[in-house]
Amino acid sequence: MNKLRFYSFRLATLMLLPVTSAVFSAPLELVKPHELIAESHLSSAHVAALETVARRYATFWDTGDEALAREALADNFVDNTPPEGRKQGPEGALLASRAFRTAVPDLRCEVEQMIVAGDRVVSHLHFRGHFTGTFGKLKGKGQQVDFIATDIYQVRNNKIIANWHLEDNLTLMKQLGAL
Repeated sequence: MNKLRFYSFRLATLMLLPVTSAVFSAPLELVKPHELIAESHLSSAHVAALETVARRYATFWDTGDEALAREALADNFVDNTPPEGRKQGPEGALLASRAFRTAVPDLRCEVEQMIVAGDRVVSHLHFRGHFTGTFGKLKGKGQQVDFIATDIYQVRNNKIIANWHLEDNLTLMKQLGAL
């Protein structure tokens, strides 16, 4: 009787394996911009390539999935406006995301508008979540976090090689109780 149960469990596991594999390997849908504006003389393939890499990076911020950042950022990625103490290269973005998700574990990121021009993509981002974690010595009380940011990416060979970004840190710091 025990052998029958054991075999039944193994059989059920084998039968479910393709289903669970399909669920876990389903492609992640990238964050879509609410509005996409592109120079009219660019080819649709060029626009699609730049849009895809920018959407991949936005989805990294939306989900915390570091594989997406590694896929979007060039190994020699340069952050031209890093906050004090941030490392250069993809590692800087990964560390920033981890730290931010420690403070705001349910962080979400929307792309309100995206502009594609030449080898640049401008993404106007909107971040939302709740401060339920920690930020330095501060402990969240569930207060809402809602702020905007604008990134300018330079893209080469389907990778972001540089970023200039501005975040509304004054609003964010007030919401976190840091000011």
